[in-house]
Amino acid sequence: MPRRRSPSPSSSTAPRNRTPQPVRVRQRTFGDFVKAFLAFVALAVLLVGVPAALAMTAGWPFPETFEPMEWLRQDISVSTFLGILTFVVWLAWAQFTACVLVEMKAALSGVGVPGRVPGAGPSQLLARQLVAALLLVGATAASFTPSLAQLGQTYDDNQRPTVAAAQQTPGLFAQQQEQAAGAAAAVAEQASHTEATPAAAKKQGDTKFYRIQPPEGRHHDSLWEIAERHLGDGRRYKEIFELNKDRVQPDGSRLSEASLIRPGWIMEMPGDARGGDLVEMPDDAPEVSPEVRQQISDYARTGDGASGGGDQAQGGDQAQDSGSGGGAAHVDLPRQRPAPETGHADLRRPAPDQVATPAQDSSSFGLPEALLTAPLLAAGLLGALGHRRRQALWQSAFAGIGGRRGMEPPTPTGDALDVQDALLVGADPEGVRLLDRSLRGLAASLAAESRPLPTVYAAWMSNGDLHLQLAQPSGKPPSPWQLGQDQTFWMLARADAEAYEDVDTAAPYPGLVSLGTMDDSRLLLNLESVPGIVSLSGREEDRAAVFASVAAELATNGWSDRMTITLVGFGEDLTALAPSRLRHLDGIEALIETMEAETRQRRGALGAAGHDSVLTGRTGPARHTRWAPHLVLLAAEPSPEDAMTLAELAADAGRLGIGYLVGTGSGDLPGAAWEMEITAEGRLLAPLLGLELGAQLLPAAQQRAVVELFTDADPEHGPDGPGTTPPFLVDISEQGRPAVYARLVGSYEIIGLETPDGERSALLHEALALLLLHREGVHPRVLSSALWPRGVTDDVREALLDRLRDWLGTDPDGTPRLRTDDAGRLTLAKSVVSDLDVLRSLYHEATQGKGVDSRAVRGRLLTDALVLVRGPLLADRPEGRYRWLTHEIVDAQLPLLVADTGLALAEFHMEKNRAEKAIEALNAALRTAPADERLWNELLRATHALDDPERLTALASDLVTRSGARGLPPRTEALLDELLPTWRDAVAAAG
Repeated sequence: MPRRRSPSPSSSTAPRNRTPQPVRVRQRTFGDFVKAFLAFVALAVLLVGVPAALAMTAGWPFPETFEPMEWLRQDISVSTFLGILTFVVWLAWAQFTACVLVEMKAALSGVGVPGRVPGAGPSQLLARQLVAALLLVGATAASFTPSLAQLGQTYDDNQRPTVAAAQQTPGLFAQQQEQAAGAAAAVAEQASHTEATPAAAKKQGDTKFYRIQPPEGRHHDSLWEIAERHLGDGRRYKEIFELNKDRVQPDGSRLSEASLIRPGWIMEMPGDARGGDLVEMPDDAPEVSPEVRQQISDYARTGDGASGGGDQAQGGDQAQDSGSGGGAAHVDLPRQRPAPETGHADLRRPAPDQVATPAQDSSSFGLPEALLTAPLLAAGLLGALGHRRRQALWQSAFAGIGGRRGMEPPTPTGDALDVQDALLVGADPEGVRLLDRSLRGLAASLAAESRPLPTVYAAWMSNGDLHLQLAQPSGKPPSPWQLGQDQTFWMLARADAEAYEDVDTAAPYPGLVSLGTMDDSRLLLNLESVPGIVSLSGREEDRAAVFASVAAELATNGWSDRMTITLVGFGEDLTALAPSRLRHLDGIEALIETMEAETRQRRGALGAAGHDSVLTGRTGPARHTRWAPHLVLLAAEPSPEDAMTLAELAADAGRLGIGYLVGTGSGDLPGAAWEMEITAEGRLLAPLLGLELGAQLLPAAQQRAVVELFTDADPEHGPDGPGTTPPFLVDISEQGRPAVYARLVGSYEIIGLETPDGERSALLHEALALLLLHREGVHPRVLSSALWPRGVTDDVREALLDRLRDWLGTDPDGTPRLRTDDAGRLTLAKSVVSDLDVLRSLYHEATQGKGVDSRAVRGRLLTDALVLVRGPLLADRPEGRYRWLTHEIVDAQLPLLVADTGLALAEFHMEKNRAEKAIEALNAALRTAPADERLWNELLRATHALDDPERLTALASDLVTRSGARGLPPRTEALLDELLPTWRDAVAAAG
């Protein structure tokens, strides 16, 4: 995939050193050693001598007893003043000791600036000067000693060379991926240039260098932080990158991306860099170790080649990769490739392979590409939409007791229909299921070993395998997980993921959300683990498409239990997707007020529970009730003051399970930890993270259509809920006998067609069943994705449609029974019907047609309808086929339709006091809809009408047994109390 290149040095407008020079190591003088000795003496006196003298002369500052009221009654004397003075001196000593410890830690770690001790002021300044003088002698040599450069690393000795790992892994968080070894080879290029132009080099003055520091906890050094500390502006990281791009490090790696840095690497700094941890080195460096001298000499022979970049750098990397061995597990992830020599417009154009997935055909047939290429988002939306429609059917059924009951959800039209088809084609429910089971299985395995969950920054889904990118090494993963190319990657093969079963544990990483694709890999960023704010810049409409995609997936994904997503500045209509997860706030002021309160609450809850982060809390006893993430999506650009307030709130957000994604038009957001940009061409760029993705988007038109699907399915949307008229009515008279009749309710049978020969018979039967269940029409891509979930070519699909047309034949007038409407969708002729069509038509005619005015007609139609019910839908379907039924709601529609038919027929018989006939009709309906409470309640009433208490008691006992530990539903229990007040005692005696 083409990748964006940083501007070449010749085109860069950033200031840089005009003549590279070797590092200078200033030779220490006798005065330096005297200063260091005096600093040591001063520190010893202040840290050890002062408390020793106080302890011997004035004693400890704390009294032997604690009696404040007695102290207040004593007279004020000279000893009282001496005691207060002694306590103040002890307090000053403690403060100075804290200053020394803070300064020593900052000086030795080399990461970040020293923290401020409250109220210290001059004490901390004195401590800083003494510590600096004490460490002055050995600082330079330690900075460039290769052995010291390895401190803080936990990588195995047999790890694959870094360049190989970098070439196999997407560039996200590459300060973790690409941090592995080496110290001073970047110095060599400066030496080689100096040998060519020694006089010019000396005239330019000393060149400054910085050594990349090892990670401290979850903090990792980055070029942005280095630029912020030593250049005063983090945005000047590009200058450091340009000065060091493509230079070979001791392990053979090259600096190819701004985030691909490792502890121990040396970065040449711009001439105006300032700071105590910068290092200078003159031409002659007598105090540098022989090993470092050899590194400089070796680099002098490769410096010119390294500066060539482009193809030469690529060739070097390939050579290193081909020769790499090691014991690290192979990871088949997209390779990072240098971008071709083209303009930025070409670089940002999506490659053809970025808009195709294995389950897609070569053309979209007018369906929205944004949803065709978002399988996880599509699966989440499709599952949530099906759940909403089923809920609407049940609510309508129970609310319709005594009135009309809606049976049919509205059929989408226009853009909503196109979006629904795109969801059916693009959805990957199997991928969602494997991701969910894999993550929960990992959490359960770690909990069984009493190990905490590692902090996961991102997940890559590549060729069916799952790769978790950790914030830091977390040891060996539990089986069947394996280490990836280094210890910050855990990998699970698809075959191992399929062996996982459902486990009763909380979702460990509910904040994962898809951002886009790179080659054949899909990136999911864990928003709740980000150590600060994630900013998104770009045009407003492009940012809105990213925000909508993120919000929709977070609201409907299948790998989360509970979460709160707060939308600010956009998406008020998106709350219809998941009202229990999504909430909308009007402005930033309300957001800040809300998040300040929640941040305080979460900190207090973590402290009270004794957890250091929400990850440890999720594996504990309270995992189902606490630590659900809160993700804030702020599309409106905040003011600088609000941005700083949000940055302060987000400083500890990763530990608390709170994530912030904030939009900005300028690309400069104060306090942003990670910065991303969305381009007009749909590319998601994050230079510091080494990312260039084909972004996952939900444009405004598709967003409106998705919301329309959900609002139309809402039972409260219309006055009568779902419609009462079937989408397809058949002629139920003798003259309306169909040419082709398919039985779907029960065993699948076809009357009127010969059974096809060969292996294609099952495929043709499945295709016909799909068309029969969608009389409104089926998009060709929906049909092919249903039959071949892993994808199929156009010629195979067209061949199947030709066979299906030949099999179904033509009507007497010569019209083919398989047709294509004006929109390109496949439809069946009215002469091809199913028993489900007849069942719907009979019920509709009995309750809303001729049966309304004629009791005899109503009874005959309802009886004929109930006779058609032979079992569940497609009862004998073969294993592994008809998986598309999971997206349908017919499995909820059919039991409701059968129950309504049974209830209507029972009511018909009870009007004439034919209780036995009513019981017979209800029992027939219960065979297909055994969970429908309405049928059981009517069965109780009909049985009570027989005036047979023993039979009613037996039925009540059967109901109690069926309900199990859940107990009887409240309505049923209340009905039994009315019909048989002694039922509890009778059931207990019978049991």
